[in-house]
Amino acid sequence: MKISILDDYFDTLRTLHCFAKLKGHDVTIHNDHVQDVDALAERLKDTEALVLIRERTQIRAPLLERLPKLKLISQRSVYPHIDIDACTRLGIVVSSSQHADTPSFAAAELTWGLVLAAMRQIPQQMAALKAGAWQIGVGHTLRGKTLGIYGYGRIGAVVAGYGKAFGMNVLVWARDPALAKARADGFATAAGKQEFFETCDVLSLHMRLVDATRGIVTADDLARMKPTALLVNTSRAPLIAPGALVGALRNGRPGMAAVDVFEKEPLRDVNDPLLAMDNVVATPHIGYVTRDEYELQFTDIFDQILDYAAGKPGNVVNPEVLKHL
Repeated sequence: MKISILDDYFDTLRTLHCFAKLKGHDVTIHNDHVQDVDALAERLKDTEALVLIRERTQIRAPLLERLPKLKLISQRSVYPHIDIDACTRLGIVVSSSQHADTPSFAAAELTWGLVLAAMRQIPQQMAALKAGAWQIGVGHTLRGKTLGIYGYGRIGAVVAGYGKAFGMNVLVWARDPALAKARADGFATAAGKQEFFETCDVLSLHMRLVDATRGIVTADDLARMKPTALLVNTSRAPLIAPGALVGALRNGRPGMAAVDVFEKEPLRDVNDPLLAMDNVVATPHIGYVTRDEYELQFTDIFDQILDYAAGKPGNVVNPEVLKHL
């Protein structure tokens, strides 16, 4: 098959052990980011199988309709960036492993790194030291404080464990089944959303972005947080209502934020308000960007291509399309 891979920024995939799975196929890897439909249509005009790295590129009907040879999109995780209805209409299989039973330790570890960095002002202290200053402020100890986990799934549960190891009081808020799981794991659960936001010293978001969770964190929720509290988001930016986090930080509740995700990605606007705030620690969506995590993810993604080539498509999110194969 003729396979195209988009957005491999650092030309990493060909160095992975699992890349050998594609031996014998015609593989083209693109290291730049392109969103222009005309440019993508030209680039992918002969592509039969398209590999996507998370949500880096939007794949919508105007592009899909100009890719007559495309038969398969293979990726991992959620797919809000793909027009699934258009794929089904055009006979394109979308395969995406949801890895429900495989926690992303990479994302959980980055979450904890951001918690430590923000609470102890590590980036700010480093910048000051390099500029010739000595200590510039006083940070916060984690032990004894309350860690809020909003969404107790495969990543949230791991982060809760890190909090426990650091001597924090872990408090969970989520849907009823997840709350039950958290209680079974020995963690306290909040009586309600309002209490949750009012109580937490560190509050970390761990939910998938779907219609039901888009904007689930409101300006009113953030306004209930302590002026000393930290809001952490390594999940998806649209979980928070548009503009609400910037407004909340300007109003002093919460007092800090640590984010790995943004409403527009890749973010290249150095004047973005979050990047201009001294009380924000920010990273460029690197939660899953480790070599170990890539091996796990692309083993699934490449296996989906091999399954399709063998006539047995797997992890198909639009099964209606199989009727037309």
